[in-house]
Amino acid sequence: MRTYDFAPLYRATVGFDQIADLMDRVLTTEGTQPSYPPYNIEKLDDDSYRISIAVAGFSDADLSVEVRENALIVSAKKADEDAARSYLHRGIATRAFERRFHLADHVQVTGAAHVDGMLNIDLVREVPEALKPRQIAISSAKRIEKDVVDAKSVN
Repeated sequence: MRTYDFAPLYRATVGFDQIADLMDRVLTTEGTQPSYPPYNIEKLDDDSYRISIAVAGFSDADLSVEVRENALIVSAKKADEDAARSYLHRGIATRAFERRFHLADHVQVTGAAHVDGMLNIDLVREVPEALKPRQIAISSAKRIEKDVVDAKSVN
């Protein structure tokens, strides 16, 4: 595995340390990320997404979806099963898990639904009006000249 030195990035930029930390975290945990449970991330529209997680064998009460500090945390813990059950083959994994997804700024979770063994979590990026591009009106040259004339007449 390659290691990357982000020191030049820290020396040449201000305020981008979170991006470098995120890249460093992703690169160092790339091989250790658990594959259970399987999931999909879909882009539904320009600003809407869906995370679908296969949670066969879990009920709504066993699942937990939480947003904390720009992270979506999905976890599950199966309630204790009846010890009297005897399995000849147990192929459905119902082991506890915790899966974390780091959310970008302004990404909000709008809902979660558990249907047919799939947990679907909908997300939307909502950019505040103050951060959206806006058109700046250009004033006419006459107005600027008038202001210059007024300033000369005062002196």
